[in-house]
This record gives sequence, C-alpha cells and structure tokens, in this order.
Amino acid sequence: MHIAMVAGEYPPRWGGIGSVVYHLAGHLASFNHQVTVITRADEVKAPAQSGVNIVEVPWLKLPMKFTRSYAKNAFKILQRLHQADPFDVIHIHLPLASFTEREIKFMEDNIAPVCCSLHGSWLGEKLGVVRAAKAGESAIWRNPNDLAIRLGAKWYARYEKAGLLNSSISVANSTSTLEEFRKWYAPSEEYNAKVILWGCDHKVFRPANTDNEEEQLAHEKLRQLYRCGDEKALSHDPDTATPMLLSVGRLVARKGYMTLLRAMPGILAKNPGAKLVIIGRGHMKTKLLKEAKKLAISDAVFIKSGMSFSSLAQHFRSADLVIYPSYYEGQGLIPLEAMSSGTPVATVNMAPLTEMVDESVGGLFEMGNPGDLSNTVNEMLSNPKARFEQSKAGRELVLSKYTYEHNAKDFLAIYQSIIEQSQLPLK
Repeated sequence: MHIAMVAGEYPPRWGGIGSVVYHLAGHLASFNHQVTVITRADEVKAPAQSGVNIVEVPWLKLPMKFTRSYAKNAFKILQRLHQADPFDVIHIHLPLASFTEREIKFMEDNIAPVCCSLHGSWLGEKLGVVRAAKAGESAIWRNPNDLAIRLGAKWYARYEKAGLLNSSISVANSTSTLEEFRKWYAPSEEYNAKVILWGCDHKVFRPANTDNEEEQLAHEKLRQLYRCGDEKALSHDPDTATPMLLSVGRLVARKGYMTLLRAMPGILAKNPGAKLVIIGRGHMKTKLLKEAKKLAISDAVFIKSGMSFSSLAQHFRSADLVIYPSYYEGQGLIPLEAMSSGTPVATVNMAPLTEMVDESVGGLFEMGNPGDLSNTVNEMLSNPKARFEQSKAGRELVLSKYTYEHNAKDFLAIYQSIIEQSQLPLK
C-alpha cells in the first residue's frame, strides 16, 4: 500500500515524534510498502531510507503557528501527490500538524482514510508548563515556546479535536493521552480510538557488551570523563561507589531539571561519589548551571548538548540509573530507551510514565518533590542486587512489547482495517 505520513518532525529533527516517525516509516518500507513522508523543510538533508520518500514543505517559523502553516502546505501537496500516485491511507501525527475539520473530511472523502496519532495534547502541554512554573522550574515568559503554549493551547486544541472526531481512527500513545482527549474534546461524541504505546530502537539502545573491547574502552573513557570511574564502575558492577546518574531531554521547564538539581544535595549526602549527567538542548542550560553553583553541587553536575545516537546510546548503557522528572508527557520515550539499554529508571509516579515503569524495572517518586526524588534514588542505589534484576526485567519488557517492529505490525493492521471500512473507490 502507499502510505502518506504527515509529521511536523522528522530527522534531522530528532524529537519524540521525529524519532518514532522515522523508525515507523523505515519498518513499514521494509515490509515492501511505499511510504511518503510530508514534513517541514530543513536546511539539513533528511537521512535516506529505502522505500521512504521525503517531501518537504515550507512553514512559518513561529511557536505553535508553524503547526497551522505547515498543515496548510502539507494539505496542498498531499492533493497533488495523490493525483500522481494515489495514497491508500493517510497517517497524521498530532499535535504538530494542525488541520481543520474541513480539511480532514476532505481527505476522508476524496483522498484516503485518515489515521491520527495522538502524541499528547496542547492542553496537556499547557498543564505541564503551569505545573513547572508553580514548582519554580522557570518563569513561563522566559521561553517563547512555553509562553506560546500557555497562551495558545486552547486555540490550537480545536485542531486536535478535529483530528479525533473526523478521522477514521485515532491512536493515542498512552491510555493517559486518550483519557485527556476524551475529557477535553469529546465527552459525548462518537469516534474510533485505541491505544498503542510507541516502542524504541532496541538495536541501538541495548545493554553493554562487556566482551567487545572497543565498547568496553568507550565505557571506561566515558566514566572517567565524568569522574565516576571506580574499579567497580569500570566493570559495570552496580555496587559502585561512584554511580553515574543520567537525565535526557530538552532543557525546558516542564522536563523538571530544577527539581532534579534540588534533589542532588540529598543524593550526594548518601552517595558522595555520585555524578549527574544531563543531556539535552534548550534555553535553560545557563540557569541550571547557576542553580548547581548555588546548591554547591557544580562538581557533581555535567550538562551536555546534543550528541550522536551512538554516543547517546553509550551514555544510556554506561549509566547506573536514569532519572526522568518530567511534569508532562504524552508517553515519554526516554524511560523505554533506558530500559532497553539495561538501565533502571526513576520517574514520576503519574501516568503515562506509570504505564511503562513500575518497581520491577525502576522506582517512582512524587512529581516536583526533590526530597522524594532523592529518597527514591538513594533507595535504588543502596540495593545494587535489585537494580541488577531491574535492568534485566526492563530489557525483557521492551523486547516483549515496546519495539518498532511491534508498532509497524499494529499500524499495518489498523491501516488495513480503515481501508476496508472506507467508502472510497479502490485505487
């Protein structure tokens, strides 16, 4: 079949949506389906995948407004492409593509049945921004994107509602996200929706191979770089006295990094050899470094910007514990990448994170509570045997449920279902 994938993120934009669309498109193409990805234009060329055609469209470079300008241009090109090589199904990834009710109905009636992926909601993002501001993460006005979400979420929510109520099916990336859409957009409307949690690249994010000399040297170099390389750490022994704590994600308020820094004094009181490594791009780096200095923990904190996937994957498998203190997620892929790498996760005790993480694979703490965060981390670090078991259980969980192979098969079944139910003539 010919699949149109409409996604506001696609490599080189490696956000959560960009990552899942890239891998889903590649796996669908590997099953001999034709995939056309319609995404935002970028100065850097998208990576090539066999069977995947990339079509770039212009967009207005303004917070939130880009979603509508991008969708307008995607709608135009979608019609032209369909005339030349008809589509069998259209897969739209919300919320970064803002289509009107009229546009979605036109696609359904004149092009192909539509599947909308719900990657979280604008109203949920707004809730996360407000929560983070109240917790003292960062003032909303400091970040144009946060300000735009705070002021524009209600307006742009209409496009999410249009996708939910007018597409052949909507697929949420967590039960939590689907409940948000039901609560805010469709209390009494009829619609077709289900939940499929995204997977991760289990071949890139994998446990350490201690028999590989090159990889072992990379691990040792990394641990020594962050000054957490005692003998046990260098041999991947979880009973190390110099644990490496890793946190990954954009440096924005709703990711909870200030809460994490405020938890570090309590962690260091029980684990003086611990080091925290934060990896992410964003406007908060200077603020976070100032906070670390204020808390007198600068020697224990490292903040790195972006890096290659291979380097990031090495960080995941070299770490002793991944911490994810986010104030809002549609799903949250970082915990899966950690578990796939054989590294336990400490995260907030709220959905959707609790849909993936429990005590068998990690630990949970109260959102926005530095004291509870530090207690959870200290308890996990004090029990290396339990963490060893969690590392195995996490990898097994990912392989059993959360891979892109699972996603591709699930979505192919969905595509086939809505094609069969469509009233459109066969291509």
